[in-house]
Amino acid sequence: MINWNDFEHIHVIKKLKHILHSWWSIDIVFTDERGHLKGLDNDKHDFVNPAVNFLIKKDAVKASLAELVASAVNELHHSHHPHIFKKWDALGFDVCVFPIVIENDYVGTVVATGFFNDQATAQRIAEVRERLAAFGCSHDVIEKSLGKFQYVDQANKQHFCELVELVAQEIVTLHVEISSREDRITELNKELGNRFRYDNMIGKSKPMQSLYALLDKIKFADSTVMIQGENGTGKELIAKSIHYNSHRKDKNFVIQNCSAFNDNLLESELFGHVKGAFTGALKDKKGLFEVADKGTFFLDEIGDTSPQMQVKLLRVLQEGTFTPVGSTEMRKVDVRIVAATNKNLREMVEQGTFREDLYYRLNVINIRVPPLRERKEDIPVLVEHFLTKVAEQSGKPKKQLMGRTVEKLYDYPWPGNVRELQNEIERLCVLTGDESKIGHEILSPKILELGEKNKVQGSRLHGKLKDALEDLEREMIKEGLRRTGWNKSKLAKELGISRAGLIMKVDKYGLDKRKIAR
Repeated sequence: MINWNDFEHIHVIKKLKHILHSWWSIDIVFTDERGHLKGLDNDKHDFVNPAVNFLIKKDAVKASLAELVASAVNELHHSHHPHIFKKWDALGFDVCVFPIVIENDYVGTVVATGFFNDQATAQRIAEVRERLAAFGCSHDVIEKSLGKFQYVDQANKQHFCELVELVAQEIVTLHVEISSREDRITELNKELGNRFRYDNMIGKSKPMQSLYALLDKIKFADSTVMIQGENGTGKELIAKSIHYNSHRKDKNFVIQNCSAFNDNLLESELFGHVKGAFTGALKDKKGLFEVADKGTFFLDEIGDTSPQMQVKLLRVLQEGTFTPVGSTEMRKVDVRIVAATNKNLREMVEQGTFREDLYYRLNVINIRVPPLRERKEDIPVLVEHFLTKVAEQSGKPKKQLMGRTVEKLYDYPWPGNVRELQNEIERLCVLTGDESKIGHEILSPKILELGEKNKVQGSRLHGKLKDALEDLEREMIKEGLRRTGWNKSKLAKELGISRAGLIMKVDKYGLDKRKIAR
């Protein structure tokens, strides 16, 4: 099922729409296969043409558009053309309809509107003015709109069509990817226990799909795992998922934050102590390694351990043995280690602050958790999850974020990642009280301020059309290279170009892996 509301917030679609706005004052709307408008938030209209902004809310206009699109789709079915230009007789100006085809089924359309396909004669202008007035547009709105309407000539028509077609292609790609990921996650969960499942990790983006695939491969292994990621990305959640999907799931899952204690206390926590080992040691105490025997031990913030502690941890990883504080008796355990850090251990090894042998012992399987800014497609899914969770905990009806609020959440880079987003949603739910809808006005000041700053910086689409398109192309290739791990064959197939063509563009834009990985 198509989730039309997602498309307004996909970065590439937003940028394509912005280019269409900037160059031809053209607006984009989405419809289903019957021509009914979809993904339109009635409280937020991002239309560049005042008449479109005013009229799109009217039922008579919606019905007229549905009839027009249904007619266009029927013609496209018989002609097999990629798109069709039609005059919107009810309003006097033109539209171009691009079908959204998934698995040979027409599931909807992308409609570009608010322009003239032919030279605008005085008679045509008068016709538009008359019809806009008939639908209730004020004189001011009509005059402003007529100033926006442009003739898309033959020289620009190819660029225009390519841009709108890219919007349709992005929708198809997104839908197919989400469907395949959801199917895969469902299949994975059929094999797993009930205590902790992959779908507890919220996200449908490509980085998360890669993460699910890796977790599936290692679920029956006993190899040590290193989870690297920024604070708030959910490293503990992944560690739990590794444990509860493994053959050790019925044994203990033990957690220790290595930065929580000094060396003496940490050694006692990890390895235990015997009675009289130090002042206050009134009885023998089991260490967490012993508690975790036959299970999984999650060592969080492993990068904060001292060189002395690193030596002792290395011994457990190498031999599975340790000695409690104050004891001479060596004990042996069978523990799977999952370690996590927000630091760059490779750099620490080079600087001499982390043991190289311990690094390689820990880094058998490396999992990089993507920060939220690299998977912003997941923001709507995460928001829905947190809104549902707040509603369940409070016993109150689930709240809804307004379109402008969601847009602001997209603009913010989320340095605190998923945890910061969760806290923000909880804060919004509290501040709205009994209101059912959450407006952007009560967002945290840092989100509002940074969103406005990014908006100003992102509004510099001026200059030559060729340059704007090259900027977009470079950004799509750069993001694609990172996403596919520099697999040029795979990316070329995704972009619909030859591998040789992609290599030429990589050279053209200076996107060599060594340059942009820094």
